[in-house]
Order: sequence, then C-alpha cells, then structure tokens
Amino acid sequence: MQEMSKGANIGLAALSEDAGSVIVSLSWSSVAGDGDADVSVLLVDSSGKVRGDSDFYFYNHPAADDGSVQLLGKVPTENGSEDRISLDLTAIPSDVVAIVVAASQYGGACFGDLDDLRMAVTDRSGEALLGFSITDATVETAFIFGELYRRNDEWKFRAVGQGYETGLAGLATDFGITVVEDDESDDAGTGTEAGAGSGTAPAPQAPGGDSAAVTLPAQATSSADRVAPDPAPEAAKPEPARRRGTRTAKKKVTLPKAPKKSLAENDSWKPARLFPVPSYKSDREREVRATSVLLSVMAEVPEFGRRLTAGFGAPAGRMQTFTEVSLPHGETPKRPDGVIRVERAGKLWTALVETKTNGNPLKSEQVQNYMDIAARRGYEAVITLSNDVALEGTPLVAVKTDGRRKHKVSLWHLSWAEVAHQAQMLLRHEGVGNAAHAWLLQELLHYLQHENSGCHGFQNMGPSWVPVRNGIDSETLCQGDPRAVEVVESWERLIRQVCLRLGGELGQKALPVQRAKRGTDPKSRRTELADRLCEEGKLTAELRVDGAQSILAIAADLRTGKIRTSIDVPAPEGAYPLSVAKRLLRVLEEAPADLHVETLVEGRSGTRGTLERLRPEPGDLLPKDGAAITGFRLSLLKGMGSSRGSTESGFIRSIDEAVDRFYASVVTHMGQFEQRRTSRGRAAADSAGAR
Repeated sequence: MQEMSKGANIGLAALSEDAGSVIVSLSWSSVAGDGDADVSVLLVDSSGKVRGDSDFYFYNHPAADDGSVQLLGKVPTENGSEDRISLDLTAIPSDVVAIVVAASQYGGACFGDLDDLRMAVTDRSGEALLGFSITDATVETAFIFGELYRRNDEWKFRAVGQGYETGLAGLATDFGITVVEDDESDDAGTGTEAGAGSGTAPAPQAPGGDSAAVTLPAQATSSADRVAPDPAPEAAKPEPARRRGTRTAKKKVTLPKAPKKSLAENDSWKPARLFPVPSYKSDREREVRATSVLLSVMAEVPEFGRRLTAGFGAPAGRMQTFTEVSLPHGETPKRPDGVIRVERAGKLWTALVETKTNGNPLKSEQVQNYMDIAARRGYEAVITLSNDVALEGTPLVAVKTDGRRKHKVSLWHLSWAEVAHQAQMLLRHEGVGNAAHAWLLQELLHYLQHENSGCHGFQNMGPSWVPVRNGIDSETLCQGDPRAVEVVESWERLIRQVCLRLGGELGQKALPVQRAKRGTDPKSRRTELADRLCEEGKLTAELRVDGAQSILAIAADLRTGKIRTSIDVPAPEGAYPLSVAKRLLRVLEEAPADLHVETLVEGRSGTRGTLERLRPEPGDLLPKDGAAITGFRLSLLKGMGSSRGSTESGFIRSIDEAVDRFYASVVTHMGQFEQRRTSRGRAAADSAGAR
C-alpha cells in the first residue's frame, strides 16, 4: 500500500490494474467513544464547482441514480468507526473532472477531538492501494480528506487534508453552494422535529444558467434531526431560479406504519406468502431455498442488490443471479450455492456465493475450492453467507491465495443478520423505487425472520460458553484460558448483531463503542478483555445510536446471572437541582417501576433508588451534603438466560430482550429531557453573554 503525504498525488493505474471501481474509507477513533463525523462527496467540473444539487452526496442524498457514487455507511473498527464510499469511476460523467471526499462534524464538535484521522482507497478486489493520515487537525469542523481527479483520461488521487472551521456549510459554499441558514423555530414548518433548525442551500448558477438546491442542517441541528424538509406550498415557492427546500432524492416507497386491516375470520388464517417456509427435512433444503430467495430479490430490487454488493467492489449495472451452477474443478465439478453477475459497460463482475443456514459453520476446504475456481476463471469475488458475524482480525475460514496468479480474488462475508438489516432499512426507513419492490422486500424479511428459515443470524455462544460460565461460578477459571477469549469473541459478534437489529428498528446507525489504546491489535485487546472476564466475571459493551446523546451500556454479570442496561444522562447547568429531579421523573412517567435511578456527583456516586420509591419524593435524589449534580445513571436489571443459544431460556435472547425493553421504555423518552437540558444550557449561555 502506498502511504501518502499531504499534497502528494499518484495515479491509480500505477497501483492496480483493476481500479475502475474503488472503495474510499474515512476512519477515526476516540478513546472516549463519543467521536463521530459524516462523510460527503462532491462532483465538480472544470470550474471547480458542482454542476447542480445532484452532484452533492451526503446523509440526505446518499447515492447516485447510476450507482457511480454510493455512501455505504459506517462499520465498526477496533478503535472507532469507518465510513465507506463506493465510487464506480467508469460511470462518472465525462464533464466531472474531480471527486472531492470530505467529512464534517456537528453539535460544536471538531476534528481535533478525534484520533487516527485517515483515508484509504482499495480496489474492487479489496486490496489496499493507498492511505493518507491527517495529524494536524485542531478546531476544524469539516475536512477535505482527498480528491480523485482526471488527468489525461487517467484517474489520480491527491492527498488534500484541508480543514474548515465553518462546518459542512462552509465546505459546500467553497464549491459553489450558497447556504442560507434558517433561524431555529418550533413551528417553522420545515419538516424537522420540533426545535431543530434547518437551512436550505441554493446552489449557484450552473453553466447552463439553471440553479439547484440542497437541504443542509443548521449548525445547531443534531444528527437525529437530519431529514430533508418538505417542499413549500406552491404559493410560498419563490421563482424557479431560486428554489427553496428542494429534495435531493426522489420520493421512495416505504412500508406503511399501520398495517392494513386483515380480512381473516380469525388468527388461524395465515396470509399467503411468496416465499413459504415449510418444515424442511434437511439443512441442505434450507440452504438451497434461502440462497434462491435472496438472490432472486437482489436481482429484482436494484437498491437492495446494490446495497449488498457495492461494498464488495461490484460496479453499478445490470445484475443477474443464478443458483446451482456447475463449474469444472479437477475430476469432480463443484456447485457453488449461487452466482452473482453484474454487467457494466460491456464488462462483467462475477462472485461465487457459498451459503450456510441454521448455524452450520463454513468449511475451509469448500471455500478454498471456490477461491481456486474463481481465480482460474477470472471471477472477482467469493461471498460467504452464514449466521456467523465477522470480526476484524478473526477470519471465519482460513484460505490460501496463490501470489503468483496475476488475477486477484477477494473473499467477503455476509451475516444473515446484515441481510435482514439492509432489507429493513430500505423497507421501513429509506424506501425503494416502487410498491412492487417494497412488497418483495417485505416477503423476504418475513422469510428471514421465520423460525424455520434457519436465517436468524448469530445464535450460539459456542462450545466454550458453558465451561467458562461454570468456571466463573466455581472460581476456577484462570487468566490466560483460551476458552475465555473464545467467549469474548462470541460476545463481540452478539453485540454487533444487536447493533444491526436495533439500527434496523430505529432507522439509525448503531455501532459498538470500542475503548482501547491507540495501536492496540484485535488479539491483544480480546486477550485483555478475557483476562478481565476471568477476574470480574462480567462481559461488558457500549453502543452508540446515531443521533442519541447518551451511550447505552450493557453488562452481563455471569456470577449473579443478571444483565444490566444503563445510560448516563448529564444534568443541565445552572438549573435548580430539585427542578431537574422533578423534570427527570416526569419524563420517566411511563418507565418501568423497577428502573434504578442514581444521582452522579463530581468524583463519586450520589443517592440512588428505584423509580417506584422516588416518584412520591423527587427530593430523595438530591445529595444530602448539597454537592452539585453532574448527571443521572438510569439502569434496568434482568435475569440472564442459562443456555448458550437463542432459545427461550438462552443467553442471546435474554440480551436482545434486555436491550429492547430498556430502549423502548427508557431511552426513547430521554430525548425530551435532553432537549430541555440543551435549551436551558443555551439560555444560560445567552444570559451570561448578555451580562
């Protein structure tokens, strides 16, 4: 991999023979676990400006219609998160001379608060081509990481590293988008949530004389409010030359919130399904049916097929899928479970698919055969699909690659949980092109979630779970036991699956928070966590949901058999303590009576009690010594399942239920308290400024 310095440039053709489609990754980390940023991409012409609103890709406009640009979203890394962008350079319009890749922060945060700012580019086979690290970030709230530009019909990369103190609005303005910030108002009618500001950014005159507009959030807007405002009524619209509030994406079809009333006589009548799930006689039947169902929907719903393959280097183009294809391999032909082919500009991208269901493991020999076949036939990828969840630094299957071969084949993995997550995001939140596609996704999601499909995602903590739990209970488990490391890896897989499921329900990205020292490799980090498990008997994790101000903590105490879910909520500055306590209890009016509320003061814990006891006497939350309150810790306890699986009495199901109950009954209501806390903090700041 070519390491770049600021201002340096290099041609992509010199780094790879297959750089027509690349994946650009922007990554960062934060020891505190609270750092985040949003990526954006701008296509500019020879004037150095965007041609129109469709050339600006950000969270409200994540993909080009032709698939040339697609924001793939965040994925967790060992120390933070990575945002990926798929660029099909062969599909970029000829009058676009440069692709600017940037990121911005919100809510007053700056890039100096983040560590390990880095941009990387890989080719469609997954091979890393180049990397560029930014080490001089300070107060900037937006950064241009780098740009891809044309020079003599060749694409080159330039390491830029230029920052802005004016956020996304300032960056957009620099490329010809005039940003108009609207004042915050609860009844502004902009389509955002109450109290969230928004701004409309009309673009400058394009070469043809037309103008365009994109919707940007105001600087004070949190990520939870990032929605494009509805178009203004006809009477309120200015002249076409200066449109206000234009959406940057076409209207999409999503699943209605309220299902239609059933015409069935009783609950025993089951609706007809496109993909029925009978009682299968063998795992092989499950694999064949699951592969055929998934690949057929991928081919028929372009948004879904593109979503699943873009991260694997597939170009945007016409997709066809096949099952049970016979391919020659020595004396005995091999039959991969499926084949995906994408045609773009006369070129074919091909991936072989190997599927496992019902918790069955992938077989290294089988995957190795498909890697060898793909290399000989010039295919680009092998995709494995199973209930397991991949982790960095822990390969699911061990394969060997022949370095002498000129053609490279990449190996990728998908979990059934990720497939369901992507279907749910499109179906319930982001939308697809038409109602027929929405119906197909709905049928697919019903199939995946059916108990007989075998496509339920990670559902087994592994053979080491029971011995480790027994060892902790009898206090005989010693540090350095490799079985503890296996349990830690299973725990990480479970947490990542919880993030996928929770994110699909909320329509927001949910990622695990990794608190580790910079430069810590995955193996060392998991060994340290395993030693802590042996000593303390606890498995712990933290989740951050995009837009939420608090981090959700999960602790499974194997000694007591209890699961604790909790969040810490900061208290407003300058408010009367008793008023804050009363406000908190009012917000938690519908929360469970057994919710534990603990007052936090500087350097120590304060008073605590259950919601049932505190409701009649809010003053009991106040420290007896009058110490200043810094916040509150809200916790729920739940019994832990004893078995290693996802049955009614299983550990995995108990974690899912604990997170669901806590988020639905507690976290969703805390937005009201946080909004009041934020508004009071601003009022206090304004008052201090006035003085």
